[in-house]
Amino acid sequence: MQKYILSKKNQITLISGILIVIAFIAELGFHNEVIAKWALIIASILGVAPIAIQAWGALKVKVVSIDVLVTIAVIGAFFIQNYEESAIVTFLFLFGGWLEARTLNKTRSAIKELTEMAPEVALKQMDDGAFEEVDIWDVDEGDVLLVKTGAKVPVDGTVLSGEGHINEASITGEAVPVGKSKDSEVYAGTILENGTIQIVTDRVGEDTTFGKIIELVEEAQDSKSEAERFIDRFSQWYTPAVLILAIVVWIVSRDIELAITILVLGCPGALVIGVPVSNVAGIGNGARHGVLLKGSEVIGDFSKVDSIVFDKTGTLTVGNPEVAESKVYGESDLALSYLASVEKESDHPLAKAVVSYLDDVELFAVESTDVVKGGGIVAEVDGHRVAVGNESLMKQEGIYLDEEAQRDIEAFERRGNSLVLTAVDGELKALIGVRDQVRKGIKEDLQKLKDLGVKNLIVLSGDNQGTVDLVAGELGLTEAHGNMLPEDKSAYIEKLQSEGQIVAFVGDGVNDSPSLARADIGIAMGSGTDVAIETSDIVLMNSDFSRLPHALGLAQATSRNMKQNIVIAVGVVLVLLASVFFSDWMNMSIGMLVHEASILVVILNGMRLLRFRLKGDDGSKTLVAAKGKQE
Repeated sequence: MQKYILSKKNQITLISGILIVIAFIAELGFHNEVIAKWALIIASILGVAPIAIQAWGALKVKVVSIDVLVTIAVIGAFFIQNYEESAIVTFLFLFGGWLEARTLNKTRSAIKELTEMAPEVALKQMDDGAFEEVDIWDVDEGDVLLVKTGAKVPVDGTVLSGEGHINEASITGEAVPVGKSKDSEVYAGTILENGTIQIVTDRVGEDTTFGKIIELVEEAQDSKSEAERFIDRFSQWYTPAVLILAIVVWIVSRDIELAITILVLGCPGALVIGVPVSNVAGIGNGARHGVLLKGSEVIGDFSKVDSIVFDKTGTLTVGNPEVAESKVYGESDLALSYLASVEKESDHPLAKAVVSYLDDVELFAVESTDVVKGGGIVAEVDGHRVAVGNESLMKQEGIYLDEEAQRDIEAFERRGNSLVLTAVDGELKALIGVRDQVRKGIKEDLQKLKDLGVKNLIVLSGDNQGTVDLVAGELGLTEAHGNMLPEDKSAYIEKLQSEGQIVAFVGDGVNDSPSLARADIGIAMGSGTDVAIETSDIVLMNSDFSRLPHALGLAQATSRNMKQNIVIAVGVVLVLLASVFFSDWMNMSIGMLVHEASILVVILNGMRLLRFRLKGDDGSKTLVAAKGKQE
């Protein structure tokens, strides 16, 4: 019976409201006090039933909840025959609960959007080679799947064949489609906008990046911050205190209506709901903008951060070396073609950068390749002896470096380049400078962090100090430290913390895991990798650095929003209680109306965070964009 009554709470609210309207029409319109009285009595009994059941459930676990206060107040008003008060109080309390649940559901829209975008079916290659549509749970690792234009990618996998552009907004928050071809990684829940691809399954179901994102956001929204835990403890003591106050007032004044009114006005509903709604809305906003915040505790700490420490490679820089500058000596002839031909034989990152840079030159067959450890490659190309490598290889080969070449080498190194020298038949022909490029727009993003109040922006790197200083100077960082091992970075972060600073560390989530664990806030530039999601406090999907200022601004806005809701909730209760003792107009119905209105105010205030956007952000990187594409 109790479950049935609670399941019909919304219908009871509606019936109570209708009965109250009938009562007022009967009394004011037709002066029929009998109908008015019985309508209010029935409304009171119906309305108090679900509230009393919830109160009894709380008392059984030794908790004096808000429902207990309202139940006592309504029963008291009923027995002193103040049926109007008892009916209105129960209706407003139930209506407030319905409104609260409805608006809270809206703050969880990020989860709803994510789950709606989760794939349900896949085209799986069967034993006879044909593709058949199967349920997503019938797909296993290693299965080959077909994805057509407009379809969702059903699993995390690797492209076997075909090409296309995929909208990865559900994973990265980036609405611009990404080109995919053989050996490219694809993620479940993303959408193939054009082309047709075949993929081999790497991860399925809850193990996919998309599944982990949903799980992470759900856990984050259900977690409790320090402020929430304090409010929970506070309400456990506050609610009984209000009950005792009401009893004392009744004993002293012998005014039962005054005591009952105090019970109603003292309900801390807005205080209990205000902080959670801010956290849920803040985390939901982050999820829609490619920022995964691992819980409300993270929001509180990150909003107060003093220093942000960065790894260099893959964080401040792209992580893929590129040719930054080059110089050719004498008649180039076919020197660059010979260089590209030799480097195409190597898997070294510098070689790949050179081949990419020289992708339009003629290539020749390479013979008699000799790899010189720590130096480079010497090979026969088109009948010529070609040496490609660093300065020590040139000396080993007896290549003469004149003053001009030596000046160029020093200048290239001073600008942070790794050098690739090319000699043909004993003569220097080309000098290539390769370096990891600074991310586009990162200087503006770092300035946004400063504008948000971050005092120190520090880079720690394993690269040589000169290269690190160049990056720091270009980006305007506070400090730069090179030649640091992972344990050195962790120790430096510990030093900052010992000075009383709240430190966030931004890294790739793999070799920087000691620093991510040591920092107050670990932020992974992880492209949605398993390691990033598991080890960090915040994940910037697709390694999108521009999401970091949004994350910090969002954390600060959420923290402010929590404080605003606490002030609103406490302020309303104090004003209501003061009005009971120092005014003649306050009564139970008005108090309950103001009380429920305050709950609505804190919920609406919290929901403002769903629309939060950092100043200057065009807002294009949202899941909404992805959903629009899907539709």
